[in-house]
Amino acid sequence: MTAEFHPPTDRPAVHRDPGLASALTDAAELPDGETRLAELDRIAARADALGDPHSGLDARFALVEAYLRGGGRWRIVEPVRRLLATVDRSPGLLDARPGDAELLRRHLRQAVEAAIGTPRIGLAQAHALLDALARRIGEDAAVVAQLRCRLADHRGDEPTARRWYDRWTATDPDPAAGCPGCLPVRRAELLAGWGDDRAALDALRPVLDAVVECSDQPEGALAVGLLPWLRTGATARAASAHLRAYRRHRGERRAMPYLAAQLRFCALAGHPERGLDILAEQLPRLDHPYDDLSALEFAAAGALVCALAVESGRDGRRVHRPGHADRPAADLDVATLGTDLLAVATRLAGSFDARNGTGHHAGRIAAWLAERPTGDPVPVPAWESVAEPDDEPVPPAADEPAPLSLAQLTAVLDARGDVYAVDAGGVVVGRWDDAVIQFSQLGRQGEVLHARVVAARRLAAGRLAEAYEFCNAWNHDRLLPKAYVHELPGGELVLAGDVSTDLAYGVAPTQLGILVDAAVSTGVAYARAVAALP
Repeated sequence: MTAEFHPPTDRPAVHRDPGLASALTDAAELPDGETRLAELDRIAARADALGDPHSGLDARFALVEAYLRGGGRWRIVEPVRRLLATVDRSPGLLDARPGDAELLRRHLRQAVEAAIGTPRIGLAQAHALLDALARRIGEDAAVVAQLRCRLADHRGDEPTARRWYDRWTATDPDPAAGCPGCLPVRRAELLAGWGDDRAALDALRPVLDAVVECSDQPEGALAVGLLPWLRTGATARAASAHLRAYRRHRGERRAMPYLAAQLRFCALAGHPERGLDILAEQLPRLDHPYDDLSALEFAAAGALVCALAVESGRDGRRVHRPGHADRPAADLDVATLGTDLLAVATRLAGSFDARNGTGHHAGRIAAWLAERPTGDPVPVPAWESVAEPDDEPVPPAADEPAPLSLAQLTAVLDARGDVYAVDAGGVVVGRWDDAVIQFSQLGRQGEVLHARVVAARRLAAGRLAEAYEFCNAWNHDRLLPKAYVHELPGGELVLAGDVSTDLAYGVAPTQLGILVDAAVSTGVAYARAVAALP
């Protein structure tokens, strides 16, 4: 699935290098991956050399979004740092780009969070980015206190982390802090890590009681509550949460940070065999982790499961580990797998501790590996109930928001009576009059509805200037879709357009129907205008 470059509609016309504008359009048509990332990086460097800061910003904003969407979150730090440097050199650069000013603040937060998740970024650089965010939104902002708390906790400085935690919780929430439904979960993670299990469960209450809404919840909250419930004796609640959360998280890449809690729950609840089942299913993720911190925690929790499996006489079981890079595939006995996982966790902990100047993460691994069940095995439902149910979920009411999904989108098209196809990547493609329209989900959580229209008529290569003139006029006179030109390798010109709608807080079926109607009608109008060109 590809993503397009979208210049904001509220920017005034400025002088830009035409070659860079064309290169950005071409880069938007490249498939996600290293080739597109390298091209965006080249365009940004070229923009710096030519003194075209607007194109440089556009390229780096696109680069950050590509990293966030495609993995390697730690790689956003450098383009965010360069975005910041560009804006600092020209303080008025974002005056006419208010949307990008807010986007930069969001990326600053994400860059600090990414630095927490990897030892490849210096801690001083993380603090410098956080200081830059504080200068823009104020030192007293809730997100600043939150990030200072999390950085202190990451280094193992609990007293400092608690002081910032108190400031964070005493401050009104702000939009820069990210999803409001995830904030209680972050607080609970900290409290549970400090041993305040009951306080952690209290922090989760707004999510579990559905007072706050988020497409990642309540499963994220359920996973974070596993060990606090187990340690406070609420074993039935823990067992139920284990199954419900794993049903959601077993196939989501971004859910890898929750898997360590699942493995530790199985180990400490007296079910190492179930822990081995999860470990066997999720082991391939360790070769392509969400970030280094989640890899560290997954490996350490997996080593604990293996140690308890050996102690309980299950050392004869073998677990398949797929090959990766120069490591061949192998069926490992539990003891060998545990040794390998411990080596991974130890290496990563050493890297974090060397970066942070502490021994905190090595200490965490040692504490986890020393844990043992404190009683009889906790009763848990049959393992088969983890499998996805065959029944389709009950569709939401017409006025009830729900997370954007492929099923919702196809239901709207079916109700319209449209003819369409769905490709292997979940992209819906159909033809309406002279317009070929694709509907897809973008964003880290698939929360952005993206509609791309391609006019059936193509223009000859010699009409490039005319094509640009047509798109510029369309963008000036009409709001949607945003029009652009793409030059095919053979020289023909494709005129396309797109519309993106952020549905992070869900979408009701009636609302989605309106959005689809609008995308089709404006897409058809655009294609007809192209067809009417001389």
